[in-house]
Amino acid sequence: MFLLIGLGNPGNEYVDTRHNVGFMALDDIVERHNFSSYNKKYDAFVATGNIAGEKVIAVKPQTFMNKSGISIAKFVNFYKIPLQNVIVIYDELDLSTGKVRVKSGGGNGGHNGLKSIDSNIGKEYTKVRIGISHPGNKDKVSGYVLSKFNTDERIIIDSVNEQIATYIELLIQKNQNEFMNKISINTNID
Repeated sequence: MFLLIGLGNPGNEYVDTRHNVGFMALDDIVERHNFSSYNKKYDAFVATGNIAGEKVIAVKPQTFMNKSGISIAKFVNFYKIPLQNVIVIYDELDLSTGKVRVKSGGGNGGHNGLKSIDSNIGKEYTKVRIGISHPGNKDKVSGYVLSKFNTDERIIIDSVNEQIATYIELLIQKNQNEFMNKISINTNID
């Protein structure tokens, strides 16, 4: 069993913002792979389905970004999911818009959602980072991540999320290199 998590903030005011790109990617996966409708459980919206022959629980924590780990820990503990079967999709300031990187374990890069997850379940899960670019000044980061993508950025993000949904089965099969190859070939983002 796998836990597939998209990070974001709950509420209509945060829909389609840069910080919610994890929610957006997860919605595309849920739709593409015909998961169940979302239900509420453990302070999250949850949908279930199968990818690559594995049961997958898709989770959008509704605890706000900086408390995401509280909700995620409930799923990990209840379903006894090993951390190597936990995949977290989130926004990354230090990558250009639409650039994707995958990594298992490692640090949180200052991301508040990851800090919360690390402190609640540990660090040995898989991270899928989706670039949202940096506003250029650290004092502008807070407002920037909570702002919506412009039209050109949204086209890029929609395309990338479609590719992630198409090739997510490669991550379920633990084939990170092939996943990255497929994403980079099909998105052409430097």
